[in-house]
Amino acid sequence: MVKFFLNATTTSYLRDLESEFGESTNGIRIELKRFETAGLLQSHFEGNKRIYKANINHPLFKDIHSLLLKYTGIDQIINQVLTQLGGLEQAWLVGDFARGRDGEVINLLLKGPNINLEILKDYVTRAETLIERKIRYLIFSSAQIEKIKMQFPERLLLFEGKVNTY
Repeated sequence: MVKFFLNATTTSYLRDLESEFGESTNGIRIELKRFETAGLLQSHFEGNKRIYKANINHPLFKDIHSLLLKYTGIDQIINQVLTQLGGLEQAWLVGDFARGRDGEVINLLLKGPNINLEILKDYVTRAETLIERKIRYLIFSSAQIEKIKMQFPERLLLFEGKVNTY
């Protein structure tokens, strides 16, 4: 159920989870019910589908989310790369991790007018060593934002700040 707690905007239904995990619907249904009974998941109906999502108001949500960021190494990317990188306005997580799935590659979209590529490459190399995963990034401009949003509907904002020009 990493899917729900890594990106709180992620929603899913039983058949979608069945195809994703390759498990029987009965086993998945039992686990979903346990999470919902514990208050960690919420559900509602859309037509005949029960849609599940994380309960962000649960007292343990922030702790679980934080643990998953640490487990995946995304916390290190935020600390070692994004907060240190001058010229960065926004950073988005896309791909498998934005969908709540573990993977070998962490995909980032970076927005900023004057991102220093040499410094970025150095930070990424150091972060990859720490987290033992590959980091792939794409830099885009404000003019490209709408096209990017259409290409990556599942994304998670990791960083938003004013532009630093040091």
